[in-house]
Amino acid sequence: MPLPKAELHLHIEGTLEPELAFELAARNGVELPYADTDELRKAYQFEDLRSFLNLYYELMAVLRTEQDFADLADAYLARAAAQGVRHAEIFFDPQAHIARGVAMGTVVEGLWRALGRSEENHGVSTKLIMCFLRDESADSALETLEAARPYLDRITGVGLDSAEVGHPPVKFREVYEAAAALGLRRVAHAGEEGPPAYITEALDVLGVERIDHGLRCMEDPELVERLVRERIPLTLCPLSNVRLRAVDVLADHPLPAMLDAGLLCTVNSDDPAYFGGYVADNYHAVRDALGLPREQMRELARNSFLASFLEDDEERRARYIAEVEAYEFG
Repeated sequence: MPLPKAELHLHIEGTLEPELAFELAARNGVELPYADTDELRKAYQFEDLRSFLNLYYELMAVLRTEQDFADLADAYLARAAAQGVRHAEIFFDPQAHIARGVAMGTVVEGLWRALGRSEENHGVSTKLIMCFLRDESADSALETLEAARPYLDRITGVGLDSAEVGHPPVKFREVYEAAAALGLRRVAHAGEEGPPAYITEALDVLGVERIDHGLRCMEDPELVERLVRERIPLTLCPLSNVRLRAVDVLADHPLPAMLDAGLLCTVNSDDPAYFGGYVADNYHAVRDALGLPREQMRELARNSFLASFLEDDEERRARYIAEVEAYEFG
């Protein structure tokens, strides 16, 4: 039985496995520029974040209907459950779909077909976080937030993703203020490719409660002290960091130093279909490459529930943490 855990940094579009991409392409009459799944998998070798994003957006063309989004989410939830995930807070990118003529309602209602039955079907509780594309305009983000208004009973929070460099958090001050006024939780990608200053800006300007990635905080000792003092969670994605060249090899990952510094780190999979592993695969990879002892593995799992947006159900959070504490490593 895998270690119980929450997944807090997961892009649902990044769970599109080649087999499902071809299945949906056939269903929707979409021509993919790859002969077969093997050729597509070979394209999953990336030089940097931009080269990944190019393929990521290209393959989204197969997602057209509510059923497509439901099938995508259901496939992820089945894999997540098998890897010990008990709770998942799932990102989605509506602008990338709206730009293709797919309505907000199609995306949200489709995802909710799977998420609404996730506990019953997979034993996984879920929350949905709507991300804004930071390389799009702030006006586009505001329009997206407005389009999401009818669906806010399904959406827990907002996030900020896509190409980081050159798109500082301050660009989205107004949309985050509007999201806060609507009672939405706030997270943002910062300090993956962008500098530590982006992390500080996300906290001070956007009012985020959690930093997605954040590994470059280690370049700023004062920022590390602040993150520890304020108990700001970091949603790290180790296999993603290697695939996108944020670190050269997993053995160089700063996770052990981050834990030693007292940071509230979690381990997640980011875009697992593209980056070579789902969340338990990331746990196993850091355990093996970094020599993490069992109690640090338990700490990472415990942190994942502490960092989750389960304030509306503290009894559930306590139950999940109790599972972590009782877990016996094989």
